[in-house]
Amino acid sequence: MIALVDCNSFYASCEQVFRPDLQGKPVVVLSNNDGCIIAANKEAKALTHIPMFQPVFKIKEVLKANSVTCFSSNYTLYADMSQRVMDTLRQFSPIVEEYSIDESFVDLSHFELSELEEVAHKIKETVYKNTGIPVGVGVAKTKSLSKMANKFAKKVTKNNGVYVVDTTEKRRYLLKTNRVKDIWGIGKKHTVRIENTGAITALDFAETNLAWVRKELTVVGERLWRELNNFPCHDLEVEIATKKGIGTAKSFGYKLTDYSLIEEATSYYVAEVADLLRQQKSAAAYIEVFLQTNSFSNTDNQYYKKTIITLQTPTNSTIKLTQEAIKGLKKIFKPGFRYKKVGVHLFGLVPENQIQTNLFYQEQKIESKALTKAIDNLNSKFGKNKVKLASVGNREKEWALIKDHRSPRFTTQWSELLTIGKDKLS
Repeated sequence: MIALVDCNSFYASCEQVFRPDLQGKPVVVLSNNDGCIIAANKEAKALTHIPMFQPVFKIKEVLKANSVTCFSSNYTLYADMSQRVMDTLRQFSPIVEEYSIDESFVDLSHFELSELEEVAHKIKETVYKNTGIPVGVGVAKTKSLSKMANKFAKKVTKNNGVYVVDTTEKRRYLLKTNRVKDIWGIGKKHTVRIENTGAITALDFAETNLAWVRKELTVVGERLWRELNNFPCHDLEVEIATKKGIGTAKSFGYKLTDYSLIEEATSYYVAEVADLLRQQKSAAAYIEVFLQTNSFSNTDNQYYKKTIITLQTPTNSTIKLTQEAIKGLKKIFKPGFRYKKVGVHLFGLVPENQIQTNLFYQEQKIESKALTKAIDNLNSKFGKNKVKLASVGNREKEWALIKDHRSPRFTTQWSELLTIGKDKLS
């Protein structure tokens, strides 16, 4: 049996953990540059005139009138809180698939069937006790059914956030109460194709002739059909797959015309992706740099350009990658435009211990593994970017994302730890 544990309104819930005064009140989290709403708690979702992904400037007065608290995205906090949830789940099973930042599949096969209801509630209670994050728990024999059970657990109040599919009757009831479009993995085109056969509910699809499913929906649809009929086709993936490409692209807080500021931002982003590259013990053979204006602006002249640099030999040295990225940036930068975004992408990744060397390439001192390791160790000990390249500069406030409403990084920064009773102590 497999449990899908899904955090409720995860980003908003992370913010409420450290702001208990906001419990029961509408809370939303904003996208990069505080542009639009990307997450909301149930109280905010209940306000139908505040739709998701709505630009904030259009509904500023509505948010104020409904006393909605807005937070800038705080991904450092969310990532750490996610890891705390995952660590709690491993108290119940050593086999946990981290499906996304707020969802995990947990193997519960070592528990008796009769224990699963109690175990599911215990998981829910323990996660909330350890982290303050509310979760829903769906338990079934397959991934597809557990995903559906989780959604059903949250939707029906009497389930108290938990639904265990431990009998044929429960499975059929679950499928009967969900439409074809609600099945995990069924897209719009396949939904139409299935409904054209007269199938309306997930149960109808599960009882569809397998030969038709195999012919019309290929092997992917067949696996889904089998999963809904209690035949597992998808194993838990415990090992994190090595990424084939690593990149980042962020909008500037303000439109930039100054090349030196764009170069600083590019250097900063290269350092970020190079660090992730080393964490998975890979090296990159190619680096792509792109630069663009704001495509949504009706007044700015538009420009977009990218370049791909082929490295003489794959590397994960921040210094070498930054050098090459800046060469690429100089090629594509064109004066006279107001730039909104720069991006860096590393690809052609290979294991760092399997680099194909170049007979004529002379490794530079800046690519020294000892130097790179020393810098990483210092940054790990004293904080991100304590040791950085001069090209990163010290003018981050002039190009960084707007984060006017970002909460402190309570769990990862000593200087931002939550202080209780400070005024009383002073």
